[in-house]
Amino acid sequence: MSSKRRKTLAVLLGLALTVPVAGFAYTKVLGRFASGTAPAMAAVEQQADKIIVRKSARELQLLRGDEVLRIYRIALGGAPEGHKLQEGDQKTPVGNYVIDWRNPRSMAHLSLHISYPNEQDAAKAKEANISPGGNIMIHGLPNGWSALGAIHHLWDWTDGCVAVTNSEMREIWSLVPNGTPISLYE
Repeated sequence: MSSKRRKTLAVLLGLALTVPVAGFAYTKVLGRFASGTAPAMAAVEQQADKIIVRKSARELQLLRGDEVLRIYRIALGGAPEGHKLQEGDQKTPVGNYVIDWRNPRSMAHLSLHISYPNEQDAAKAKEANISPGGNIMIHGLPNGWSALGAIHHLWDWTDGCVAVTNSEMREIWSLVPNGTPISLYE
């Protein structure tokens, strides 16, 4: 192999290693900083009273009664098929839960917590002697990565959460009060 070819391969290998490490470091640093002030809640008569997530369609719907208020394209966990069984499996749960708290200073642009694990999830995990995991959220993009908003839904990149763009997350935040039921379907 020629000297020129070895140098080219060395540069390519260096880039292949540097870019992911730099991206990871960038995310870790910016993840410590909140991404702005949370929006005010919409008027009660405009708020959703149910959320439906259809994993196979990569779709989140906000409903008020039988009326669909909004539909969003979503990204899911890196291994989206099936129900979440344990911490680290990168699955998004399937079942009925509620939005039980919110985090305006999360590592991703705003976040609404889904009440996973429920009693059944916890019992199954305990029986299998594994951790069910937790911190399953609806959230925007990781802080510092908002420029990817238009394409984030092209691959499943979360650890089991439901991701939308930052502008969509601001809208969802204002339309979804704590206590809103959420049903996640395969």
